[in-house]
Amino acid sequence: MSRGARHGRTKPVRERRCVATGEVKGEDDLLRVALSPDGRVTPDVAARLPGRGGWVSADRALVDKAVKKRLFNRAFEQPVEAPDDLADQFEALLKARLLSLLGLARRAGRVELGSDAVRMALQSDPEPAWRIEASDAAPDGRKKLDHLAKAVECTAPVLGCFDADALSRALGVGNAVHAVLADGPEAAGFSALAFKLAGFVNLDPAAADAQKS
Repeated sequence: MSRGARHGRTKPVRERRCVATGEVKGEDDLLRVALSPDGRVTPDVAARLPGRGGWVSADRALVDKAVKKRLFNRAFEQPVEAPDDLADQFEALLKARLLSLLGLARRAGRVELGSDAVRMALQSDPEPAWRIEASDAAPDGRKKLDHLAKAVECTAPVLGCFDADALSRALGVGNAVHAVLADGPEAAGFSALAFKLAGFVNLDPAAADAQKS
């Protein structure tokens, strides 16, 4: 299943060539860079900046490779300057856009907050598009929801890379720890951004730590 298929996206995905690997991929798997007036490579997460652009896989190692080997020169057919921290810039922008979209979804009524709401959503049909878990959530509360999700065979992915403060600011509430994002138009964009962010950070570090223990 393609990344967009889960949420009913039928719009054809345009293909671009990754400067780091030479592979042709859909834009869902790539990030765009643009050229600033002073000739510096600039991250363009929204793919809206004017002028000619270049594309690189949404993967920290490949972004670093493109910077180190000056591979963006090929995309712009001229020598360009790419910042050493380009991967970090992509990560920060993806996180900011993801939180912004989560706030928009909350205002649209597609985000439910609290452990009780999450429990109900996990047992509902259709299941939620995403579970949102604060990275600093109490382990016991998180484990209970994980066990329930497994018991009801809920396959909703979990986003757990933001702490409660970041989630609370984005959602405009206090102490946002457990939440769910319902399927819908916001979920498609949220998923696209989250899958790209996964190339730079672990989306759910608590789950990874639990598997190690």
